[in-house]
Amino acid sequence: MSRKVEPFDYAKEICTALPRGILLTTKAGGKVNTMTIGWGALGTDWNKPVFTAYVRESRFTRELLDKNPEFTVNIPLGDFDRKIIGTCGSKSGRDTDKIAECGLTLVDSEIVSVPGIKEFPLTLECKVVAVQKQEPSHIDEKYRSMFYPAPEDAHILFYGEIVNAYIAE
Repeated sequence: MSRKVEPFDYAKEICTALPRGILLTTKAGGKVNTMTIGWGALGTDWNKPVFTAYVRESRFTRELLDKNPEFTVNIPLGDFDRKIIGTCGSKSGRDTDKIAECGLTLVDSEIVSVPGIKEFPLTLECKVVAVQKQEPSHIDEKYRSMFYPAPEDAHILFYGEIVNAYIAE
């Protein structure tokens, strides 16, 4: 059961939760994976609502997005177990079933093939409409040295058109 919402009505909740960690969930080849993200943007591109997710080249999530260009963004509302953010931000889906380890409940999405997560009920269903690799040489040196000690592991920006938004209940 879910309640449809307008994503921009929850912009404050999304932007407040993001730097503390929210989940980006992917699915390909029958494998569901979720990872903690702290960088992203909610906005409008091409006259559509878009969530832009930053995913490093080396992440398993990137491999899944290459196979299935859909994702969900899962945002907590109220209290939640902070260990979920820690586990999903420190372990790789290549080696660990983070969904099982964290005891997360998957919620079928209405439009995309990737599920939401009941424990992080504010859900944005997204279809990738553009992909852009960051060029570290174009980033200010103070940020490049801080965030890109290995330039080959830069972020890839996945622009996901928000095709549905709801609160899982």
